[in-house]
Amino acid sequence: MSQPQHLRGDYRHFQPISTRWHDNDIYGHVNNVTYYSYFDSAVNAYLIAEGGLDIHDGAVVGFVVSSACDYFASIAFPDAIEVGLRVGKLGNSSVQYELAVFKAGEEQACAAGRFVHVFVDRASNRPVAIPVSLRAALATLLVE
Repeated sequence: MSQPQHLRGDYRHFQPISTRWHDNDIYGHVNNVTYYSYFDSAVNAYLIAEGGLDIHDGAVVGFVVSSACDYFASIAFPDAIEVGLRVGKLGNSSVQYELAVFKAGEEQACAAGRFVHVFVDRASNRPVAIPVSLRAALATLLVE
């Protein structure tokens, strides 16, 4: 069974990420669990810069409730990478991000994944509507 292609042009925003020495595992490539860290960093950098998310004192926080990743090619330190980001679904209190890891300048992704954030009230941990500024930033990444 062939894997679907994940091409650079399919994504709306790119976050450069520096691989680190300790990202490599004993097999000499970035360990699978590290990709989730890259995804989380790319999404939160976008939410802070473009949506005004206040990770320290804001009333609303995003909880990851689901995640997955498929791997197509290895990356390793010191590869320069970029995480492509788009939004697949935008609900009232949740958003599904679709992400892909690219070696800098390459068209085909080395890995592709997704995760879902549910936005909750920091004090009660109960779901709340996505704040207007975050929703506007996320809407610019929405693919139909």
